Amino acid sequence: MKLDKNLTDSIDYAKLLFTDLGRLLILIILDIIPIVNLIVLGYCSRVIKETPNSKELPPLENYLALWVQGLKIFVATIIYMIIPIVLIIPFAVLTVLLWVALPSLPVVSWLIAIPMLIIGLLLAFFVAIILTVAIVNMIKQDSFGKAFAIGEILGIIGRIGWGTYILWLIVIFICTLIVIAIGGIPAIGWILSLVIGPIFGVFVARSASLTYSAGVTPEAEKPPVEKPEPVETPKEPRKRFCADCGAEMAAEAAYCPKCGKKQ
Repeated sequence: MKLDKNLTDSIDYAKLLFTDLGRLLILIILDIIPIVNLIVLGYCSRVIKETPNSKELPPLENYLALWVQGLKIFVATIIYMIIPIVLIIPFAVLTVLLWVALPSLPVVSWLIAIPMLIIGLLLAFFVAIILTVAIVNMIKQDSFGKAFAIGEILGIIGRIGWGTYILWLIVIFICTLIVIAIGGIPAIGWILSLVIGPIFGVFVARSASLTYSAGVTPEAEKPPVEKPEPVETPKEPRKRFCADCGAEMAAEAAYCPKCGKKQ
């Protein structure tokens, strides 16, 4: 599916949330509550699971299963990002200390923290490229281990096309920045972000699953080939001739039908 069709389909799909305002309201409320908001993440995973086979939103039910699925996504993401996070933490700590407690810090601290920050951000970028397909692969195959099947994941991205896939990531990143910017609007931004959050999550989930599907080669279910039963070819009757007159006679005949001699 081309990128424009992917995005159009995903937008139309996300708009279905407005046809059931009760479901949308529940998702908004759940998304506000820490830890509980993993249910919303789990709901997005259900969208991924059912795409592209379904054109309808999945039902919002079985909250515990949704929460567990959301937890799996969170844990897989942390495992992927653990090294970038460790590299970024020193800079974050120094920044907090600078603004809160210690206005003057040793220069050497910054000389160590800033390069670590740069390396961490670059590593996070490259990890994120794999992470998106890894999460979808885990959900599609219903296996936590499939999130770390690197060879399989790279193969899927290769079939999608690296250029196409990177372009899709850039578009999603720009959309994310727009959503963040909307949340920063004075007075009403936080309200808008609460409403947009679940809708944007469903949009990204649908789009990611459509992108993933382009890199998966479905194995066509072929009916078993039935071997035809061997057909015995009727044998032509063996020809027999009379030893006396040479007339042709049946193979089982005891007497010649022409001369009557016994054979």
